[in-house]
Amino acid sequence: MVRARPRGAIGGGAWHVRSAAAIRDRSAPLELLACLLAFASLPGNATANMFAFLPSITSHRLYVSGKDGLRTSTLKTESARLQTRVGCRSRPATLRMVAAEKKVPVNLYKPNDPLIGTCIYNKKIVGDDAPGDTCHVIIHHDGKLPYLEGQSVGIIPEGTDEKGRPHKLRLYSIASTAAGDFGDYKTLSLVVKRLVYTNEKGEEVRGVCSNYLNDIKPGTPVKMTGPVGKEMLMPDDPNATIIMLATGTGIAPFRAFMRKAFVEKHADYQFKGKMILYLGVPTSSSLLYRDELEEMKANAPDQVELHYAISREMKNKQGGKYYLQDAMAERGEEIWQLLQKDNTYVYMCGLKGMDSGIDAFMKDLAAKDGVDWATFKKQLKQQHRYNVEVY
Repeated sequence: MVRARPRGAIGGGAWHVRSAAAIRDRSAPLELLACLLAFASLPGNATANMFAFLPSITSHRLYVSGKDGLRTSTLKTESARLQTRVGCRSRPATLRMVAAEKKVPVNLYKPNDPLIGTCIYNKKIVGDDAPGDTCHVIIHHDGKLPYLEGQSVGIIPEGTDEKGRPHKLRLYSIASTAAGDFGDYKTLSLVVKRLVYTNEKGEEVRGVCSNYLNDIKPGTPVKMTGPVGKEMLMPDDPNATIIMLATGTGIAPFRAFMRKAFVEKHADYQFKGKMILYLGVPTSSSLLYRDELEEMKANAPDQVELHYAISREMKNKQGGKYYLQDAMAERGEEIWQLLQKDNTYVYMCGLKGMDSGIDAFMKDLAAKDGVDWATFKKQLKQQHRYNVEVY
């Protein structure tokens, strides 16, 4: 399975390209950021440099959302290749900070007056044998929807429900930094798993918004609301130890955290602390953004820890499935000691119920020191050092 992702941010610096022999269909529609490439205001010859990770094409139609609605243009380039692995740039661009004063944008757009963005990229990012499809979607908002790492955005799918009413919005954690995957503050990224299940009547039920986003084509207008959320905001302390607990697509805000810390370069921010990620998934083929994560670890080995819990392929000490809490329990003493420090922050994002398994072993660890875990966790929450977003 080829996972195509853009590298780093727009601006000065070199772009690296790693093409894959698996990509053969050069007649396929241009999926990769046509809108951004054609119309972004870039200094110097930056536009030409960005063509390095497009498919080889003669010409392609580009989709752009403007004042007059969706319009098209034509991009021509002689030789370009699709980048299939994200990575850190050799000479990272310096980005401006959109939230220098830490102002938190909230509810700039509401359901009765949503922002119309444009999907410019949609790619499946799990293997064919993974339990369910998961895609990485990039939406162009033309800089009109500023947000911070850890916030969410509302998506209103097209169509109506069984009563003929417009579909209600669904909230998704944003998987990109405030600068977006391309560093120009004009896009946001989502990671979405397709929801399909059988109800008690034996009928197949398909999640409205998850299927809408998994099937969306580049060039399609997207209704957005928000941004929302203050619970999961990245800490200001550049020396913090950040423990991130994720199941599946709960990786979204932590991808944003890690890209800000280890991929982007900011004139007024440099992360010097440590990020520890625990990621739980059912199979190896459903490990999201693994190439990105491993590259960040390779580039900052003293600052990045990665721990995977692959439930269907790994066994815990009792011989059962290996879950997130099992991976954490193996390092429980270390985690407990870290939690005693004022600059340690815990973030949890994923399926509802994941916190109960973590509470079980943390309760025993705290009890060894005569501490009531429930009381201690409450104190951490009051200090904004224990942040949970489950669904």
